[in-house]
Amino acid sequence: MLIEGTTLFVCVSSYYYLRTNFTSWPPAPTLPPDLLLPTIHVLLMVASNVPAVLADRAARRFDLAGVRRWMVVLSAFVLMFVFLRWQDFRALNVRWDSSAYGSIAWITVGAHGTILLLQAVETLIFTAFLLWGRTEEKHFSDTSDSVFYWFFFTGSWVVLYITVYLSPYLLP
Repeated sequence: MLIEGTTLFVCVSSYYYLRTNFTSWPPAPTLPPDLLLPTIHVLLMVASNVPAVLADRAARRFDLAGVRRWMVVLSAFVLMFVFLRWQDFRALNVRWDSSAYGSIAWITVGAHGTILLLQAVETLIFTAFLLWGRTEEKHFSDTSDSVFYWFFFTGSWVVLYITVYLSPYLLP
């Protein structure tokens, strides 16, 4: 998480640095990003922390049925997030190679997209293992570790959403 967080910090820092070099952001004639689907996405990410907490609590109680149930719910969320990430790119209203703005917006969303893809693979495989594999006591702590990373994953997207999607409307 430290390495990934540093990468995201560099993306955000670069975004705001580039912003200082332009009189308007995004630079004309680029439209600001659409907000509808990215806002739905960020709200769903925040909401997904509820089943994540419930999965962690079930893991701490050694409740296998509860862990399975909430990991299935998180699997459904992460599949929605993959679809919504594609929509996030479309909502930018700019190609990655059109300007510095386009490049940094795409790289910022894309950097988190790699985290999303890794989270999707981990969540889906781990959930499948919990459902059909031989579960041991150590898998309960694995669930708590997965949930801890889930919080990083969703929380970092809130910061990136504010930076990439809201700041063009909020900063002069």
